[in-house]
Amino acid sequence: MVSHLSHPPLRPVRASITPLADRAESRKLEHNLRQALLHDGFSLAFQPRYLLSTRQPIGAEALVRWPHRKRGLISPALFIPIAEQSGLINDIGGWVLRQACREAAGWPSPAGISVNVSARQLMDGVLIDQVTEALALSSLDPERLELEVTETVLLDICPDVLLTLAALNDIGVGLAIDDFGIGYTSLATLKQLPFTTIKIDRSMIRSLPRDREDAAIVCSLIAIAQALGLSVLAEGIETPEQENFLIDVGCESGQGFLFSHALSAEAIAACFTRPA
Repeated sequence: MVSHLSHPPLRPVRASITPLADRAESRKLEHNLRQALLHDGFSLAFQPRYLLSTRQPIGAEALVRWPHRKRGLISPALFIPIAEQSGLINDIGGWVLRQACREAAGWPSPAGISVNVSARQLMDGVLIDQVTEALALSSLDPERLELEVTETVLLDICPDVLLTLAALNDIGVGLAIDDFGIGYTSLATLKQLPFTTIKIDRSMIRSLPRDREDAAIVCSLIAIAQALGLSVLAEGIETPEQENFLIDVGCESGQGFLFSHALSAEAIAACFTRPA
């Protein structure tokens, strides 16, 4: 507070310059994103997933990384919003699908790959073609690919998106609701849509098992999923106590730092071939 009060003349200057600087920075990052797309400037990391009852690896989630030659590794929290605003997210999403499927095709079956898709890919109608292309180029079995859609996308779902989800389901691709438990998906909506998995958000896992309310909510989510014939995956598992609680209440699979940090393509491939 003292520092603000000691420089009152500077505050209006900062207020007028900062938005301009932010816009200039965004434009520069957008240009760099376009260059990264042209010159294969992205990479993937892989967060392993495990069957909780045996701790056997069953697949991985693909995570896009942007190693900038001057700035170092740029956070997705910074560049994904810019990609969405500029429309580049469709091209980035297509690249991630192709690369992830290509890597997963080299893993022993039935290890699967999960890829996050943006609302823009769904709304713009490009997703089904991108998935078809990625599967064809990699020869990956569609049943080994899962697409993650955030729960917020389902709040105002349109007929075209419904048709896309149904078409993906028809060819055998798995569909997961990401960050489940923090949005407003109704049970009626969940029942009508062709999803195969729910991912319980890490914010619901963090305080387990000590927080009774979160424990009760997680138990309810798992029971609902099981009643609807859906698989359940918990993300953000960090302690043995969380793992044991989730096993006891019927959660099938999970991911988190308790098991592994995100791995390179070489390390995740070795993870699937390592003896139990």
